[in-house]
Amino acid sequence: MDSKAYSGGLAELRGLRDEIKPLLRDLAKLQAEVAKLESRRDQRIAELGAFEKAKADRIATSAGVSVIDVVALVPSLGPQGAPRAPVAASAIDSATEDLSEPQTAAQPIKEQAGTPAPDLRPAAQPTMPVVETVSEKDPDLEALEVPAATVASVAASPTTVTPPAAEQERKLPSIPEGQSGDRWFHAERDLASKRPNFKQDARGMAFLDTTTGILVWQGGTVRLDLGQASVAEILTAVYAVAPTSVQRIYITAGDPWHQTSERHAFLKDAVAEWLNGPLPEGWGVESSRGRDRQAGHLVHQRNPVGRWQRGDQHTEIRSVGEWFDPEGADPATVRAAFVELWKALRAAKFDDVVIMGSPSQTGRDLWSRTIPSKAGAKWADGFPVMSQEIRGLLHATAGQGRTELIAPPRVPERVPGWYEVDRTFAYAKHTWASGVGVPQRITAARFAAMSEKEQTNALFAPSHWQVRVTIPKDWNHVGLLPAPAPGERAWHYPYEGGRTFTTWAGGAEVNLALRNPIAPWRIEILDGLLWESGDPLKSWSTQLRKAWQSLRAAAELHGDEQQKQACRLASRAVRSILLYGIGTFAQRPRITTGSLELGTDGETPDLPDGARLTGITDTHVTWERNQGFARDQYAHPEWAAGVWSAARAALLSVSTSSKDPATGKPLKAGALHLPAGSVLAFRTDAIYTSAPVEWPYGGEPGDYLLKGRMAWEQPAPGSDDEFYFLQALGRQALESEGL
Repeated sequence: MDSKAYSGGLAELRGLRDEIKPLLRDLAKLQAEVAKLESRRDQRIAELGAFEKAKADRIATSAGVSVIDVVALVPSLGPQGAPRAPVAASAIDSATEDLSEPQTAAQPIKEQAGTPAPDLRPAAQPTMPVVETVSEKDPDLEALEVPAATVASVAASPTTVTPPAAEQERKLPSIPEGQSGDRWFHAERDLASKRPNFKQDARGMAFLDTTTGILVWQGGTVRLDLGQASVAEILTAVYAVAPTSVQRIYITAGDPWHQTSERHAFLKDAVAEWLNGPLPEGWGVESSRGRDRQAGHLVHQRNPVGRWQRGDQHTEIRSVGEWFDPEGADPATVRAAFVELWKALRAAKFDDVVIMGSPSQTGRDLWSRTIPSKAGAKWADGFPVMSQEIRGLLHATAGQGRTELIAPPRVPERVPGWYEVDRTFAYAKHTWASGVGVPQRITAARFAAMSEKEQTNALFAPSHWQVRVTIPKDWNHVGLLPAPAPGERAWHYPYEGGRTFTTWAGGAEVNLALRNPIAPWRIEILDGLLWESGDPLKSWSTQLRKAWQSLRAAAELHGDEQQKQACRLASRAVRSILLYGIGTFAQRPRITTGSLELGTDGETPDLPDGARLTGITDTHVTWERNQGFARDQYAHPEWAAGVWSAARAALLSVSTSSKDPATGKPLKAGALHLPAGSVLAFRTDAIYTSAPVEWPYGGEPGDYLLKGRMAWEQPAPGSDDEFYFLQALGRQALESEGL
């Protein structure tokens, strides 16, 4: 850069400054106006709440706020003295009270007396679990080898470390005390996961590369002139050659929905503009719904779904990125991958397999066909769905995969190397046992009344605990348990020696914290959910595992390069089916999106009740609305939470499929088996470290596979951009070693 370019850059900055200033003034005015309107809204809510027939849910929908917000303004709209539901009721019994009432508001965690968890290290472990809620022992929770020098217990009154003010975390909800909390423990009336008695309709699929115009479907391959690849141009060109039986068009390359991204501050706005572009005559946005069809568009920044119809003809345009990264594969190879996927699932005994629009839909449908149906079999009447309150608690307190960047000064500015290890098909290792039925509530008092053996076995069972945690004073490794960070769904992992914090965590993680291979953490039980142990996901994940292994083997041995690539992509699609299928059990609150055309003079149209504006283009506005928890028969957040907790624990320490030649026991792997200060990042199932990793890879689900390596000095990443740059370099370096 020379002086002239520098001066020009300064002039450009001054121009941007002058453009930003009036916008900031306008923003301040808008924020003040919004504050006034919110004050009027809250006042009106309070007035309407005084009406004797007022309902919190109806007011919440009309006001565009949550039921909890309404109850906070009008406490009388919350449940008052409801009858207690029996804690020991059958798992398939439903509550007798009217569950149309608004749920009890979740209460902030209170500093209450806790009961210390027992010592779970090898000498204290029972030889057999005997509590009635546990029928088996999880092999992932086998005794960890604890070095003799590190078995000292944490002091009974450790020094408390308070985090800096900027790191103060948000408060998690807790279960209300007394009868209000007891009412949460029931199954939803007339709602259970049952095996379907119908087969899904197969949809014709086509695969389109919008950069080359190549279209592939069962009937052949053609090259289309797509113009600018607008929705209208794609629909016109595709159905000029393909039959109407093609109902899904997968985009394999080109991402046409990002064409106008430079004109928008957010990718979602560019996607919305593309989805809402002009349509050919006779076409409109899909408005009907079927058993396995959804209406309207899904405005996702990278993998959107557009749905249109022309008379009785229905069409979706989707991204193949929902299933896997095609890695430059042409449409013919991508289609071959879907064919291989179907064949592998069929061979794995999914007799009614139908490839649906997304891996999550496919995963849930395949699982539903493994539900017991034989008369007299346990759960043949269906797996009960827990109360909305328990589902809401799990939604707020059970995070997903661990994502953490450990940057300087926690690690040196420069590190001696870069190594990436990833657990392959990891979730399949954690689906062998899950909690079923209505959980028991284990309060601190009830936990204290248990024998040590009962306490121990409760911590080995499918469970979710509210705990007060104290980290050993001399701890110098990574954090073990998630704690709420600022932000709606953010989590971090406290690691400072002597620090005390309160959180919720799954049984697998609490178990690991108590008997980790370095030094046990002090855990006090405040409250908890304890389920009966069952295996609702075992058959499903076992069959998916067979499909995954057969496709991986074919990818290694097939003589045709295109088929090898197709099988490799298909194996990743099986992983997506498992990964996103488990995610569907979490049943987050339904977020619906939509779009409306601007008025003739550009006026913003009225949005649906409870919706908020998310974007605006020259022709349309987009909106989204939180519709809360649906009465979904497949809502089982307890299963998703259990898998996620076990997977996070396995990032720290897990048994591999390889044996130690000296002892014959499974070798251990995970972050806690790396030197302190060497871990640089976690990404769901992957660990990034500066220390050489020599864990053997046996090819089994959950084993760690080396995916990137640079065995020379590197700068430690200080931001996500720097992390992803090193990730790409590490993978390229490892690949080049094999050339």
